[in-house]
Amino acid sequence: MEVVHLGKVVFIYLFLNSFQINGEILTTLEGPFKPVTVPLDKSFRGHAIDLPDTDPRVQRKVSGFAPEQISVSLSSTYDSVWISWITGKFQIGENIKPLSPKTVASVVHYGKLRFPMTHKANGQSLIYSQLYPFQGLQNYTSGIIHHVRLTGLKPNTVYHYRCGDPSIPAMSDIYYFKTMPVSNPTSYPSRIAVVGDLGLTYNSTSTVDHLTSNKPDLILLVGDVCYANLYLTNGTGSDCYSCSFPDTPIHETYQPRWDYWGRFMQPLISKVPIMMVQGNHEIEEQAENQTFASYNSRFAFPSKESGSSSSFYYSFNAGGIHFIVLGGYAAYNKSDDQYKWLEKDLANVKREITPWLVATWHPPWYTTYTSHYRESECMKVAMEDLLYDYGVDIVFNGHVHAYERSNRVYNYSLDPCGPVYISIGDGGNREKMAITHADDPGNCPEPSTTPDQFMGGFCAYNFTSGPAAGKFCWDQQPEYSAYRETSFGHGILEVKNETYALWTWHRNQDMYNKAGDQIYIVRQPERCLVVPPKVKLDFGEQKMNSKDVPQTYFC
Repeated sequence: MEVVHLGKVVFIYLFLNSFQINGEILTTLEGPFKPVTVPLDKSFRGHAIDLPDTDPRVQRKVSGFAPEQISVSLSSTYDSVWISWITGKFQIGENIKPLSPKTVASVVHYGKLRFPMTHKANGQSLIYSQLYPFQGLQNYTSGIIHHVRLTGLKPNTVYHYRCGDPSIPAMSDIYYFKTMPVSNPTSYPSRIAVVGDLGLTYNSTSTVDHLTSNKPDLILLVGDVCYANLYLTNGTGSDCYSCSFPDTPIHETYQPRWDYWGRFMQPLISKVPIMMVQGNHEIEEQAENQTFASYNSRFAFPSKESGSSSSFYYSFNAGGIHFIVLGGYAAYNKSDDQYKWLEKDLANVKREITPWLVATWHPPWYTTYTSHYRESECMKVAMEDLLYDYGVDIVFNGHVHAYERSNRVYNYSLDPCGPVYISIGDGGNREKMAITHADDPGNCPEPSTTPDQFMGGFCAYNFTSGPAAGKFCWDQQPEYSAYRETSFGHGILEVKNETYALWTWHRNQDMYNKAGDQIYIVRQPERCLVVPPKVKLDFGEQKMNSKDVPQTYFC
């Protein structure tokens, strides 16, 4: 079997390498690559303008308690999905009366056929409020948010569904979704779209149009959804909240922007599952230290199904890919629940079933832009060894409003067994694009300014070895940075088999099917043996050696 497998790998390598010889798609086997920086296009308009509330794409089109803002998200395995929606109007003002979730049922009728739909599932509902104990600030309370989990589904199968309350009656139109393939080394979704820092601007709409044209089976949104926290409660917005509103008694948000975003996205995410990652713009600090109220309320997460106690970190399978979502704004040290959950989740991954291991969180560990440079260093120090030891293949991040792809890297050094890190925070939000690089003369930030206050701590010391020894920044584009460019866009991941995955970054200014950056990411399971030094299980710690470990290899 090993000879046959090796022969297949050699054949695929020679086949793909022939494209490289002809000047076409490269593979990571040819890497590491010399760093490339694409000069800024002088005609590029990096300032984005939000869609107004008068735009028909964000206005409420239903009446009464008919469902709106309908979305689909995955559970931890192919045989289950979540359907979410909102009924009733949100309220904003000084005197608001929250709706009662008990007044409207949460029901989904579904089946393989449009008629009849032979299955029914019930779920739960909730509301949330943003209340301000200051005169002149407008309070907000949401419509009724519903989450229903469908179970017993077949893999790679189209299901039709209607959601709502049939007793009112107030049911939606008929929508459909397709389940993920069964998890094995030869079964994968055709295309997975990855986008970050999306927002709700005219550039965001271009990104979503391009993304939709690429016909994804799954969408991964790596944080920063609608940027409601860049608005006052009266709807006045600003690119720099603290600059425009220095005297506000509390950091306000304008929650209707969430509803606008849900309405705009419904045509896409009512049929293509979307998986959410927390970003810093979802924190939305409120009175009494309330945070993430909207994020936690509006979306369904496979937390419980994947053994997590938090919506900030969870895992799920998509065919032969195991995705791990981490929380950059949740406690992540070894003594914290997130780290312990991650350790157990990684220990339970069976690479003979899900060969690909993909991790994602919002703030990148590896970025060469001055924006957020080494901001999440403490998280990197706490968790990088664990991800490396278990052989994570690819990492997706957002936060930095530009595109950057790394060579395989570990601890800031080129490493053939390290992950490929991809920053894709270029979805189109209203904040400025990242343009300047920390390695450009005079651009290296003062170290004390780099930590994120919410993440806490300072870990970003000067480098002790390598080309940047004794310095906080490189003097040239770091060798781990393979490609960087400032532009709006999205990415598409196409896993071909247990060894090869095609990654393509699309720029909004190009035709949707044109590649701005493209490469085959290649696993080399025969090169790097994954032997975690220690695994914490429910019954305590135990040492592991190679004979205890199943056939899980990676590079």
